[in-house]
Amino acid sequence: MAANRKYYQDYEELCELLEKSSGDYDMEKIDRAYRLAEKMHGDQRRISGVPYILHPTSVACIIVDLGMDTDSVAAALLHDVVEDTPVTLEEVEAQFGKDVANLVNGVTKISKIAYTSREERQAENVRKMLIAMADDIRVIIIKLADRLHNMRTIDCMREQKRRDIALETMEVFAPIAHRLGIKAIKDEMEDLSLQYLDPIGYKEIETHLENNMADGQGFINKIMKQISDRVSEYINNAKVSGRVKSIHGIYKKLIIQGKSLEEIYDIYAVRVIVDTVGDCYNVLGIVHDMFQPLPNRFKDYISTPKPNLYRSLHTTVIGSDGVPFEVQIRTYEMHQTAEYGIAAHWKYKLGMSGKGSMDEQLAWIRRMLENQADNHDPARLIKDIKTDLSSDEVFVYTPKGELINLPMGSTAIDVAYAIHSAVGNRMLGAKANYRIVPIDYIVKTGDIIEIITGKEGSVGPSRDWLKIVKTSDARNKIRQWFKREKREENIVLGKAEFEKECKKNGFELNEKELEAMMEPILKKKNIPSMDHFYASISYGGTVLWKLMPRIKEEYAKLLEEKKKAEGVEEEYVVPIVEEQPKSRASKSGVLIDGMDDVDIKLSKCCTPLPGDEIIAFITKGHGISVHKRSCPNVPENIEDAEDPTRWISARWSESINSSFRTLIEIRAYDRTGLVADLAGQLGNMRINIHNMSSKTTGNGLAVITFNITVRNKSHLRDIISRLMAVKGVTSVERTAG
Repeated sequence: MAANRKYYQDYEELCELLEKSSGDYDMEKIDRAYRLAEKMHGDQRRISGVPYILHPTSVACIIVDLGMDTDSVAAALLHDVVEDTPVTLEEVEAQFGKDVANLVNGVTKISKIAYTSREERQAENVRKMLIAMADDIRVIIIKLADRLHNMRTIDCMREQKRRDIALETMEVFAPIAHRLGIKAIKDEMEDLSLQYLDPIGYKEIETHLENNMADGQGFINKIMKQISDRVSEYINNAKVSGRVKSIHGIYKKLIIQGKSLEEIYDIYAVRVIVDTVGDCYNVLGIVHDMFQPLPNRFKDYISTPKPNLYRSLHTTVIGSDGVPFEVQIRTYEMHQTAEYGIAAHWKYKLGMSGKGSMDEQLAWIRRMLENQADNHDPARLIKDIKTDLSSDEVFVYTPKGELINLPMGSTAIDVAYAIHSAVGNRMLGAKANYRIVPIDYIVKTGDIIEIITGKEGSVGPSRDWLKIVKTSDARNKIRQWFKREKREENIVLGKAEFEKECKKNGFELNEKELEAMMEPILKKKNIPSMDHFYASISYGGTVLWKLMPRIKEEYAKLLEEKKKAEGVEEEYVVPIVEEQPKSRASKSGVLIDGMDDVDIKLSKCCTPLPGDEIIAFITKGHGISVHKRSCPNVPENIEDAEDPTRWISARWSESINSSFRTLIEIRAYDRTGLVADLAGQLGNMRINIHNMSSKTTGNGLAVITFNITVRNKSHLRDIISRLMAVKGVTSVERTAG
């Protein structure tokens, strides 16, 4: 952990930061908070072995760097005491006031929910986090600082844990930091996460940047001087700086967009900061006079700010030596918002009025919570965050010139609902740039989108639109329409679907027994009645296949209660769902309720192992194929699949004696004897190797693939851990066949 020592800061360093800052801090209150945290954490240590108190002081330092207030710093120091020590929330409030207690409580509520690989648990945690954010935005800023420091010091954890935390950081926390406009935290989170999610790709880009560091820095310095000399002739108080694009930013364009390094025009950038908006446009003219601008590479985020209130002029030009670079031009106030986002309100006392209002910056949180109000499938929230908070955006216009900002991949239907729910509900068609286009047309930046509507009451959305739209806002407005306008139809359709599923699973219940069985489930899901339950199945608020395992448990309990109360014959009380799987478990290890006489195979596309969350697919003429729930061939939302009824629940048998084949891919620095050492390690563990292949990647690295036999997911983790100990190995991953 010596390499990470720079990421741990003690109380003396925190005090130095506080003294150097321009903030008006209550040092007595902060000192009391530290003394309490130091006393209560006592001899506690982090996994790395360092004293635990260094974590809250390091988080507090990040909070000070962001310019947050006294209560935020105190809460950062105390953010783990209620969760990890005997201190109560009431004691915190008594000593430090209600605001600090509320902040600690908000962060503690988040931390109490253990993050797991299950998307539903993660979604519930994120929902709680959004609620805390809506109450006091400082909660999430402290949580972002906490997560950033954890990412900085994550090396001591086992590999899979690092990857799980990195993935969650990339998918949830970095997008929230982006939406709040805190660029410094967002960029560092993405780079740190990439380092663990794709260490090979990260290293290749890092090496390229290091090899070209001297040339790149020399190029930036030359351009900075040229621009500074010219601008200073016309504009006073202009500040010019330079930067190299973040590794994750380059990675997105190289790997995700498939570009080459030569096609990335903003690896190098120069930033010009001036006093006024007028100066910004004057600098733009000077830069375009000095260098040749690239076509279609100018963006005016001053007249059309991003949703996180980012404002700047961006233009890409070609230098005299033929190297393209980006120039960003903004005022000092815009720069403060661009770097610190919502935290700039505390750091620079920008105030809460006009375009920079707090209400406007937090509106998306309330909107996301409102959209989730009737959604009884919490896992959908994670998908909404991935799309709605994506940094990849498109900007389109209405015929009246109104600007609409949407996630990349949005359709004309998304535009209609972004204008107004009534426009979306009455939509008949669309025009893009004055030409008729399909309603599922994918909009592009700069498009002028006109929505063709019918008379109110004469038309309405189609259920098929739920499979087309990109934004959660549009999806939830469509569901709301069906919930409101088609209630009776929804109840009938939902009830028919539920009865069909019950029949398939062998449930035999009268109306009264059915309501008794469903009562605890409806109560947990906050569904007021069976009619509401049926309706929610139809309009998409409840995903039935995900709920069925819980319903089966309640059915089994109900039959057991009837047996005890009425003395029913054993033959009657044994539910079908318990009898049928027995013959399947001995071969595949997989149990599928109601399916005892069909061929069950483990799919080769994802090679599921005991311990993986699984789902089954009824093939046409080839039995049942079992997939990992995270397999790319499994739809993220089953209800959106082409034929949802062919996807059915599956689970592993509790007693599995079978062995399973799987592929592992090992990346390592190429050397003599590497393959022999890896095979020897597997041999020492008595692992059966079926075949092996290897190749070099041309950059000193080798990729070796083994087809091996394992017992389950836990066994595989042990194997991966042992292989990671072999000299030169950088990563070991399970892969598909």
